[in-house]
Formats: sequence, C-alpha cells, structure tokens
Amino acid sequence: MKLVGLGGGIGAGKSAVSTRFAQLGAVIVDADLVAREVVEPGRPALATIVERFGVDVVAEGGTLNRAALAGIVFSDPDALQDLNAITHPAIAAAMAHQIADFRKTDRTVIVDAALRFESLRVGMVGQIVVDVSPEIAVDRLVRFRGFTEVDAWARVGNQMSREERCSTADFVIDNSGDEVALDAQVQRAWTWIGTLSDDRTTQSDPIDPSILSEAIRRMD
Repeated sequence: MKLVGLGGGIGAGKSAVSTRFAQLGAVIVDADLVAREVVEPGRPALATIVERFGVDVVAEGGTLNRAALAGIVFSDPDALQDLNAITHPAIAAAMAHQIADFRKTDRTVIVDAALRFESLRVGMVGQIVVDVSPEIAVDRLVRFRGFTEVDAWARVGNQMSREERCSTADFVIDNSGDEVALDAQVQRAWTWIGTLSDDRTTQSDPIDPSILSEAIRRMD
C-alpha cells in the first residue's frame, strides 16, 4: 500500500482532485465523509453530542441538526473544543480502520483531509496540497457554495497561510486554471505517486488512531 495525504484550503478544489484520483484507481479515505458518518443516528458520538449540547441539536428523524450545533460551537471556543473532543477520536478510529483494510494490498490510498500532516509523516509516502490564491478560493466559495463574500474571506483567513500549507507538501497541484488544466495536474501527480516506494508503510506499522486524532485536532 502507498498512503498519500491530500490537503488544501477551503475553496481550493480538493474534492475535485480526489474524484479524479479515484477515477485513476486510488482508494479515497475522505475525512469529511467519515465525519458525517460517525454522527449518524445510533452512533455513540451522536449520543454523546446530545448529552453535551442538548436535544435541540437533534433534527426530526433523529439526525444531527448541524446548523443548530454550528450556531452553538462557532460562537463558543470551549463548546467547539468539547465537540472536537467527542468527534475527532471517532473520526480517527474510522479512518484508521479504512486504511487498515488496504494495508496488505498494492493499492494507493489517499487520505483526503484538511490536515496538517506532520504528525502522520511516518505513515505516508507523500503529501499533496491543492493550491489556489485566496482570491480564487473566495470567488469559488461565493459563486458555487453560497457563501457571502464576508463569510468566505473569514473562512479563508481562519486557516493556515497558503505559504505554510504548501511548505508541508511534497507535490503541489495548482488548481487556478480550468478543468482541462486540472486534469493535467492530477495526471502529473498520479505519475509522481507511481515513482514512490511504499517502504515507509509496512504491514507491521499501522496508522495509530491516536496519531490520526491529533492530526485531525489540528485541522485547518
């Protein structure tokens, strides 16, 4: 198995890149998708969230009312810390389990997450960052995701700097162009992945969920 990290700031187009990698044959472990799954009805994390924040964070049908929860935690740093303490270990354990399923294969597994990957470096053969300028990220958030310009700039400004993010990368995908240009960038990255050795991800060196949890704690 080759384990590769895929990071990028909000609005950079990381999902578009991971979709292309999947089409090329990669296994995608999507932290955002896992984060939604661990708070589905019947999951322990949801029960703990309700215990901490009350029944108002539960929507009809027993699902998590994300808007109500966001209204609580994003105006209260202590509440956000409590939420992260509940969800991050669950997300980490689920991601580690997914990765372990491919440990004995020759597949390329790409961890799609807005993480600072330094603490996972021991388990990865490479780290890719999808990069665009803040101006392009804000424009895409406003045009395609319904953000106001003020909110978009706030979200972009709340993340690590573009320079810091790119400094962690072994390979940078420039997503400032059109889809044809992105296809070419992803193909270049896929070719680069093919040159990497999988020596750093041995069957006896599984990803420790506690290490993943620490990396998730430091999400952008």
